[in-house]
Amino acid sequence: MPYLTVAVVLACGLGLLNLLLTMAVIRRLREHAEQLARHAAGAGAGIIEPGQTPGDFAATDTDGNPVRRSDLSGDVLVAFFSPDCRACTEALPRFVSQVATFPGGRSQVLAVVTGDGPEVPELSTRLAGVARVVADGVDGGLTAAFQARAFPCWCLLDATGTVRQSGSGWSELPTPVAA
Repeated sequence: MPYLTVAVVLACGLGLLNLLLTMAVIRRLREHAEQLARHAAGAGAGIIEPGQTPGDFAATDTDGNPVRRSDLSGDVLVAFFSPDCRACTEALPRFVSQVATFPGGRSQVLAVVTGDGPEVPELSTRLAGVARVVADGVDGGLTAAFQARAFPCWCLLDATGTVRQSGSGWSELPTPVAA
């Protein structure tokens, strides 16, 4: 009989310990869910929001031409890529085919390759046929001016330099109509 009493007490103790641990895990999962919800609400598209104007910047494209915010006129599509971003690599063919018919052609599309490493020249070459390309480096001025935090991302500037649309991924990529 004493063995049975010890076994019952031990089983109850283990059951209570299991209940306490389960409650702690549930509480921790709720905290994580709240943190993720707060992060997702503040993250937006990973780039400057519509209605805002990007900060001033000065860069040089791969053709050696200066690129400044004041030089951008008309509808300009600005897209950001990172050479170590798998989603960027996978989306590249779709981006190239979509912007090939962009009104104004190559001069109205600016592709920014953020980062450094051996993949930057290859990625820049693949984009050069459809866009003016700027290799922005790790802490680049264009990346900061457009608040690019997630890759790939894009924004469409209107004639005044204000962001009309922005997003991440190419399924939302705008196709403006030539005036």
